[in-house]
Amino acid sequence: MRSERVCVYMLAFWSGCFVMALELLGARALSPFFGSGIYVWGAVITLFMLSLSLGYLIGGTLSARDPSLARLSALVLLAMAAALPCALAPDAILEFVAARVEDARYGALAGSVALFFLPITVSGTVSPYAVRLLVDRLGSAGQVAGWVFFVSTLGSTLGTLATSFYLVLIFDLDQIMAGLLAASALFGLAGLLVARGGRDVATA
Repeated sequence: MRSERVCVYMLAFWSGCFVMALELLGARALSPFFGSGIYVWGAVITLFMLSLSLGYLIGGTLSARDPSLARLSALVLLAMAAALPCALAPDAILEFVAARVEDARYGALAGSVALFFLPITVSGTVSPYAVRLLVDRLGSAGQVAGWVFFVSTLGSTLGTLATSFYLVLIFDLDQIMAGLLAASALFGLAGLLVARGGRDVATA
């Protein structure tokens, strides 16, 4: 169904936006505890790249097992749930890490792992899963992959600009995080509703 395909692209778009927004907010959250040097950005980027690579691998594996829009939507919701500590208790987590890791470089890396490893790994599963889901319906792997990564990267671009140019100037860190989680919940639930609607039509 066309609505399901559109929803898959929307979930890929939002996942890209979510990841980059978290990356920018991650460096901002770490700076009061570990400084704002290049090593903080190095720690955040290293963690995000590693997490995404693992997510791509896991997403590709999961997509081989009866992929569905409902399961893709569930991955978006799972990434949202995994990011809850980033919104609810980031300072407590980072204070715990800072008190136990004296070297700010490794403290920043450990803090990044504690806050972002799970949500970014789960977010990384979305794009390869979306590719497989669309290939099953459209049958053109190269074209589908190109469109999915275009849409996901476009989401990353807009997420970066919106967060760095506007959101951080208007809202507090916890408010932005709450908004990101709320948006993830809305996208994930919308995907579940569309998937359910598709099943209802198919069985009617």
